[in-house]
Amino acid sequence: MTEWLGLDARRLCVAERLVLGAVADFKLLILFMTHIHDNKIKELEEKANLIRQDLIKMLVEAGSGHTAGPLGMADVFTALYFHILNHDPKNPNFEDRDRLILSNGHICPVQYVAMAHAGYFPKKEMMTLRKFGTRLQGHPHRTALPGLETTSGPLGSGLSQAVGMAIAAKMDKKQRQIYCLMSDAEQDAGNVWEAVMLAGKLKLDNLTGLIDRNNIQINGMTEDVMPLEPLREKYEAFNWHVLEIDGHNIRQIIEAFDEAKAIYEKPVLIISHNIPGKGVDSIEFDYLWHGVPPKPEEGKEFLAKLRTLGGKIKSEHE
Repeated sequence: MTEWLGLDARRLCVAERLVLGAVADFKLLILFMTHIHDNKIKELEEKANLIRQDLIKMLVEAGSGHTAGPLGMADVFTALYFHILNHDPKNPNFEDRDRLILSNGHICPVQYVAMAHAGYFPKKEMMTLRKFGTRLQGHPHRTALPGLETTSGPLGSGLSQAVGMAIAAKMDKKQRQIYCLMSDAEQDAGNVWEAVMLAGKLKLDNLTGLIDRNNIQINGMTEDVMPLEPLREKYEAFNWHVLEIDGHNIRQIIEAFDEAKAIYEKPVLIISHNIPGKGVDSIEFDYLWHGVPPKPEEGKEFLAKLRTLGGKIKSEHE
């Protein structure tokens, strides 16, 4: 082979080492450029805790809504709205913004809180969740609130919408990223897998999906209701690049989204291993909290746990 190329083995080995060295140097450069200072991580962790607290207040005021999933996804939404997304709360419809699709629309209270903290609407409006005439409906309604990209409710449709947006961005030669957040249980829907196949076929490297892998759904644990594993291998079989992260480690969340932008000719899936009810140990991993809000007394208890980090610190509110 080396004779046919007109190269001797020694020169080929030297060339190979040079290439590998250049790749290693490039990766180190990328890591250096994307390194996030510990102070920034701490700031985002504190923001996520505040978002969880406001989420509990919203749900208590509304008297209805979902608790476990939104608490579990607070770290992901914090990373998205305060570090990852190219967005502008003052101009939410500018053309080159990234698109964030929430497929499992029932966890929208945590998106609303993140949006309020980011400046999309006044924080006092959070207390109108699910009330008559509110912009903060029980599932996202695109035309009701600037900053929402789709109306969602029926599970399983979000990835198809995201694939369409990714195709449109390619056609328009736009560099925007398309992000689709999904629940693990909605992977039961056939519509999801039609979108998975099409995205893999078209090599949509501007599309990143994230699955909230919290292992619960409305009537039990996912692996009891409809086993999903091996989930990673299923996506990889359809030409997706798959990453797995601790969904409560903000550094891992950010690094995964950064890596997704560097993947060429493949859509990316991030399997985010999350704890439903995160931050309130008495309800963590309890599927019965999937679709119910805390009562006023429970809300006080939950807020105390969040403010004291589960009793680890003293809160000024206590």
